[in-house]
This record gives sequence, C-alpha cells and structure tokens, in this order.
Amino acid sequence: MLVLFETAAGYAIFKVLDESKLQQVDSLYKEFETPEKANKVVKLKHFEKFQDTTDALAAATALVEGKIGKSLKKVLKKVVAKEAHEQLAISDAKLGGVIKDKLDLNCVHSPAVAELMRCIRSQIESLVTGLPPKEMSAMSLGLAHSLSRYKLKFSPDKVDTMIVQAISLLDDLDKELNNYIMRCREWYGWHFPELGKVVTDNLAYCKTVRKIGDRTNVAGSDLSDILPEEIEAEVKLAAEISMGTEVSEEDIGNIRHLCDQVVEITEYRAQLYDYLKNRMMAIAPNLTVMVGELVGARLISHAGSLLNLAKHPASTVQILGAEKALFRALKTRKDTPKYGLIYHASLVGQTTAKNKGKISRMLAAKTSLAIRYDALGEDTNAEMGAENRAKLEARLRMLEDKGIRKISGSGKAMARADKYQHKSEVKMYDPSGDSTIPSTSKKRKFEEVEEEEEAGEEPVTPAVKAKKPKKEPGVAEEAEAAEETPKKKKKKKKDKSAEAEQEEPAVKEEVKEEEEEEAVASQPAAESSEKKKKKKKKKVKEEEEDE
Repeated sequence: MLVLFETAAGYAIFKVLDESKLQQVDSLYKEFETPEKANKVVKLKHFEKFQDTTDALAAATALVEGKIGKSLKKVLKKVVAKEAHEQLAISDAKLGGVIKDKLDLNCVHSPAVAELMRCIRSQIESLVTGLPPKEMSAMSLGLAHSLSRYKLKFSPDKVDTMIVQAISLLDDLDKELNNYIMRCREWYGWHFPELGKVVTDNLAYCKTVRKIGDRTNVAGSDLSDILPEEIEAEVKLAAEISMGTEVSEEDIGNIRHLCDQVVEITEYRAQLYDYLKNRMMAIAPNLTVMVGELVGARLISHAGSLLNLAKHPASTVQILGAEKALFRALKTRKDTPKYGLIYHASLVGQTTAKNKGKISRMLAAKTSLAIRYDALGEDTNAEMGAENRAKLEARLRMLEDKGIRKISGSGKAMARADKYQHKSEVKMYDPSGDSTIPSTSKKRKFEEVEEEEEAGEEPVTPAVKAKKPKKEPGVAEEAEAAEETPKKKKKKKKDKSAEAEQEEPAVKEEVKEEEEEEAVASQPAAESSEKKKKKKKKKVKEEEEDE
C-alpha cells in the first residue's frame, strides 16, 4: 500500500512495509513512538518539493477545492502509475474520487488511514530527510498565511480601514478649520472689523488678510486674484474709514502665520476628500452611488467595517447614528426616529418633510442590498446601485406629484385629489352667559301672556321660573311658594273678562314678591327668616280675598 502525504514543503509518497499493523488502529500510535519504530512501518518512496510559495499555494488551493494540481498529477503519474496494483491511501475522500476518475487508481480512505496519517505527521521530520525543522516550520507558516489570504480573497484595494481613518480625519480637519477661522476673524477684527462683513467666504478672508497685512496697505494691494472687483472696491473703501485699533507688526506676523495654516489645511482637506472619493468608488461603488461618498464612508466608519455593515438589516441601516434618540424614545415610549446618518443623503434631503420617513425607509432597503453586493460580490461595477437609485427617484417623483393610482378600475386613470381648503367655523360669542340677571323682565313676559289670552287662545299660565337657590334653605322655600300661586290661579280662571281683571293685581303682586326675593337674597339670614313669616301671612290674606 502506498500513502500520499501532503506537507508545506511538497508531496511525500510512503510505502507501507507491514500492512497487518494497520488493522490494530487503537495501538497503531505505539509503532510510531520513536523514529526507528516508524521507519519499520513506513518508508519514504518519493518526495516532490515545491519550487516556491506560489507553487505551494496553488497545490494547497487545489487540495482544498478537491482538485488535482499539476505537481500532484505529475507525481502520481511518475511514481504510483508504475505500481498500479498497489492501493493509494489518501486523507480526503473527495480527492480520492477525482484521482480514481482521472488516473484510474485504486484509492483508500478509512479510519485506519486517518490514524496512519496522524502517526506519520508526528514523525515527519525523521521520515523525510533533507528538511531541517526550522525550514519546515517557516514553510508551514508562510503557506498558512498565503492560504488564509486566498480564502478571504484578500486584496489591498478592498481595505476599508483606509476609509474609516480618512472620514475620521476629515471630520477632525473640519473642526480644526472652524476653530482656526473663528480665531482669525476675531483676532484680525480688532484691527479691521469691516473686512469680516464684506468678505464672507472663510478661505478668501484668510487669503486677503495674509496678502494685505496692515489695513493701511489695502490701497496699494491688488486683490483681483482673490476677490471680485465689486468686493475689492468695498474693501478698499472700508479700509479708509475703518474704526479698528492699531496693532504692531509682530501681531500682524502671527495673524499671517495663522492664515497660512488655514490655507494649508483647506488644501489638504480638498486633497483628502478626493482620495476618499476614489477609495469609496473602488471599495463600495454601489453604496457610493446610492447615498454619496461622505454618507457611505460615515456608515462604514460607524459599523466598523464594510463586512460588519453588510450584516446589518435595512431597519438598522436606516437609524444607524441615531442610537441615542432610539433608546430615549423606547425608554419614554415616544415615537422612534425615522432616520440617522442616512438623513444627509441627497435623496432624503430633496424630499418634503412629510415624505422623508418613507424615502429614508426605501433608501435604507436599497442601500443594504448595495452594501451586501459590494462587500460579498465579486464584481466591482455600480450598475445595481444606479438602477436602484433610478427606481427611488421615480418613486419620489410619484410621491411628490401625488400620483396615487386607483385600487380598482382601469389602473391607468389617476385618482382625483381635490385641493384641500380649510373651512373655519366662526363661533359668535354669547354674552348672555356673563350675567345671571334675566335679559327680559318678567313684567314683559306677563304682558305678552295677557295679549295672547285676549286674542282668544287657550288659557295658558306663564311658567314663571323662580330664581335658583344659592345653597340657602330660605330661598328654596320662596321658590316653592312662587310655584303654588300660579297653580291656585288655574282653578279660579273661568271667564276671560274675569281673568283679565284678576291678572293685573296678580302680576303686580308677583313683581313685588320678586323684588322682595332679591332683597331677601342680599340680606343676612336673620332678616330673611322674619320676612318669610310676613310673606306667608300676606299670601294667606290674598287667598282669602280671592275666595
């Protein structure tokens, strides 16, 4: 039996001297305890050394994928084919099937073979002569690194660490530039405050300050290469009537140094932005087309890497960067945020406020697809990103134009959307609730009742509502007494003429009673009780007279 053994240095083919020992799998390791014992079981027949690391990587890659490499094919034809009657022990059953199909060799793979391979590996240094242990370990390490790099399909162009560092540096540069420019404007403003109002652009301001220095030099300076003619004329006019303080040459020199720093940092920032733009198009072209270079780079930086970002679902990509607001909303049970870093994308920015949530959700869904395609796909074109962006733009136009189609019908007809008109209901103020005094006097009510009765209508007694009691027992008794009088009058009215004669004194009496009630309500409780007694006596007398 022959044994095919793969090493980092090359292919080794061993001849098994005593095959009977392979039947005792559990005790086979005892036969390989020492190099002498190992040489009695197996003997090296042929060793094919790799020429370089590239050759070793190609052979190892072919073995991993279950294919026969050129070097392996050469060894098998050269050595094994001569002894075709011998069985070939191999460690990979898939590779054995390929060898059997292509070279028509009888391959064996069993637990005994696996144990034999493990025992050979333990004594490989003594079994393969001419390879020092240090050289063998160096070859193993180099091949392991190369194979790992190949498995990950490692490419220096796909390193997203550069993007993370570049976008972080870009943000830092923006902060520093802002601080430097504010300091420069404030410092030079003591000497020439009018310049800050005339020249609004920060870079142009620093270049102007660096060129003119003291404001007395403005008249003889040519600023046409920095400022337009109109602004240059305004600067020269403002310098003549400036109310700034005088500063020394040393102060002007320090201000000029600061301006040099601002100009240099601005130029470096522009160069860094171009670098970031090119790197983003190389690593994540579809993501760049969808959301732009800066937003895409910030998403990658926030997630840590492009591969980590590809693992996030679309809902996470949508609110990436708004974690603080999200957890605050969940804690207080308020509405969760609709967008995070993706808000700064051009598609979301050009949308109206009511559609920003919809567009950010759709953009996040398409962006997550683009990220996965960039991170895990083999192609580096941006066709998918361009197609998805076109779809989103069409959807955005439809939302903006209110192009909502009918659910039923032909489908081609557009739904009719009437223009919204705000209808305000103007409610007039009712002043009647301001006062408790009745708007029409009760005298007037009784006069109207008399006129109706004279006109021949059915006798109807006016329902004179007594004043509501103000939580006083005396007032409640008065209300009951006021209700008793009209009830008794109903019985006594028989003829119309008699009713008219009787109602006149009755109306007068009731008016007197109401006046007395109002007086009673305003007086203290002690006086009201005496008047109630008098009132009752009067009512008794009136009833007797009526009878």
